[in-house]
Amino acid sequence: MAGVVLENVYKRFGKVEVVHGVDLDIRDLEFVVLVGPSGCGKSTLLRMVAGLEEISQGTIRIGDRVVNDLAPKDRGCAMVFQNYALYPHMNVYKNMSFGLQIQRTPKAEIERRVVEAARILGLEDLLKRKPHELSGGQRQRVAMGRAIVRHPSVFLFDEPLSNLDAKLRTQMRTEIKRLHRKVNTTIIYVTHDQVEAMTLADRIVVLRDGRIEQVGTPLEVFEKPTNTFVAGFIGSPPMNLVPAEVVARDGGLWLRFAAGFQIPIPPRPQARIQEGMAVIAGLRTEDLVPADGGLNLPKDWVVEGLVEVVEPLGGETHLHMDFDGIKLIARSEGSRMVQADLRLSMGMNLNRLHIFDAQSSQAVY
Repeated sequence: MAGVVLENVYKRFGKVEVVHGVDLDIRDLEFVVLVGPSGCGKSTLLRMVAGLEEISQGTIRIGDRVVNDLAPKDRGCAMVFQNYALYPHMNVYKNMSFGLQIQRTPKAEIERRVVEAARILGLEDLLKRKPHELSGGQRQRVAMGRAIVRHPSVFLFDEPLSNLDAKLRTQMRTEIKRLHRKVNTTIIYVTHDQVEAMTLADRIVVLRDGRIEQVGTPLEVFEKPTNTFVAGFIGSPPMNLVPAEVVARDGGLWLRFAAGFQIPIPPRPQARIQEGMAVIAGLRTEDLVPADGGLNLPKDWVVEGLVEVVEPLGGETHLHMDFDGIKLIARSEGSRMVQADLRLSMGMNLNRLHIFDAQSSQAVY
């Protein structure tokens, strides 16, 4: 088993720099998810760890070894790609064992490893089938099995679920989580899907433009985003973000919006806000709900708005609302019938208010 350490890692393609001095310490046996929009450098980072991409500058360690100059086969990594990349003329058993055969592993050991991996992944009854006889989820499990049989120190997953439908994605997320517990190996997983990141990770690494924006547990990046990018990227729907100004009123600080209405800022230790400051106010959809929902909120935590669009999702309903020109997404119970063009009083849980500096986009409250 092994941890992975990246120290001041850069990647350049000619004069174009796509990864900018990344530092990251992934602990042994940890499940770390690299998440971010397309083009943020997450797959490039993964490929540099695997040895499929040369680094331009910096150091990569796997366990106690610097692997900068090691070939991919010598790094102790196994990679699962978005494309299953199975050999169509080989059955499941041969696909899973092929890499071991190339390494001239003894036949009895190959048999033991393939059977063990098939048991872990529920493939025992499929070993004689060929890839065209398998579903998408089964093919992905075979690709995972091919990695497992190598007994790697580190598993690398590059968007392995993006080719699957919604139901299979959910099932395979469970399979991968279960796999981590069974094989007890360090996993680095790349995705652009923040739901996958939240449900799978021990820690999430949020990337943008080749730089790390925040590293933390799923709960940390959700509840304490370090800037507006993380706040808007993590969470579905994303956090409501609205420009405002900090003003003094009634012995405290309030937020004044372009629409004219104001809301109080509950006192909070270590807040770095002051009167006259231009800020971005953030509130998640679950903290903006119908005021008659039994929350018993202060009067000045309630504001009236117009329901423009209703999105029923079964267990909950998303309400796209207009508060005198300010567009926000709110949340209501799924069993509650809400009609468009209805005016509703909405309660804001300001104890969960976020405030970011408008200039730097960094969290200040």
